[in-house]
Amino acid sequence: MMIKNSRFPAEWERHGAVLMAWPHSATDWCYMLNEVHECYLNIINAIISSGEKVILIGPESELASIDLPDGVFKVYKETNDTWIRDYGPLTMVDDEGFHLLDFRFNGWGLKFAANFDNQVNRRLGERRVYEHMPCNCKDLVFEGGSIESDGRGTLMTTEYCLMAPNRNEPLTRDAVEQALLKRLAGRKLLWIKNGGLEGDDTDGHVDTLCRLAPGNTIVYTGCQDSNDKHYGPLQAMATELAGFTNAEGEPFNLVELPLPDAIFDEDGLRLPATYANYLVLEKAILMPTYGQPMKDHLAENVLRIVYPERKIIGIDCRALIRQHGSLHCATMQIPTETISFLK
Repeated sequence: MMIKNSRFPAEWERHGAVLMAWPHSATDWCYMLNEVHECYLNIINAIISSGEKVILIGPESELASIDLPDGVFKVYKETNDTWIRDYGPLTMVDDEGFHLLDFRFNGWGLKFAANFDNQVNRRLGERRVYEHMPCNCKDLVFEGGSIESDGRGTLMTTEYCLMAPNRNEPLTRDAVEQALLKRLAGRKLLWIKNGGLEGDDTDGHVDTLCRLAPGNTIVYTGCQDSNDKHYGPLQAMATELAGFTNAEGEPFNLVELPLPDAIFDEDGLRLPATYANYLVLEKAILMPTYGQPMKDHLAENVLRIVYPERKIIGIDCRALIRQHGSLHCATMQIPTETISFLK
């Protein structure tokens, strides 16, 4: 019998649980574990207090001794890195329920080791952490942070990420588009050609720049400082977004988030701080903050307008940004029905 009505849900739909991967001493966090652990615990506590569960993945040697609140479930598994948004499973839903997809993860175009991370979904399926084995989509290199969905057939991505070196050569853009539309049951894929943040190792994930939101809305990172290097590219991106329409042919409502003031690493290189890297929970929005009261407050007010029925919870992510990621990158929402012990 043919399965009907398959679709890739929007992040603001019900899910009930969040996957995370614990920073440990074999990762790039080794020199600042105390700082990043504090940030992760703040995120975990905010998720639990908002009524959702956390599935926390990490090596037993370090994760077993961590004291965590009720509602957090430990799964012992080696990882290379903590950015589970990019190697965790993508969720599809159809008339028969939820299904997980497992794409190939190769460390953002072979920049970093990914041998453990690329196996996470298969290993969790074999250990029956997932209710069913994820569908094998390893013929495509694809990262969760590179895609946005409105849950109604409209997808959004950036051209400079999906077509970056060491991703899916020799596939053309059209071939990549057709493969993604088929796998994610999409009707229209919006390609962003402008934008990008300095220091972004992902080659420009869409979740650092633009987010699809309820009410046919795009929340995007803007820049009003003409002296900032991001001014031209982000202004061009805003113009590009103004010409987009959804799968029904309807134009989007555009809502601008501020660009955080520049944050630099120990070598003076700019880090890709962004408020667009927020996580949508059923009752709350977890928003990264960067110790910039005016900008942090403005971003919070913007998201309060876009998500009026959800509580906006700011999480200091200055520790996370030091490894070129932020809050959304460190999390992956997942329906409780897909986790065997949460059904």
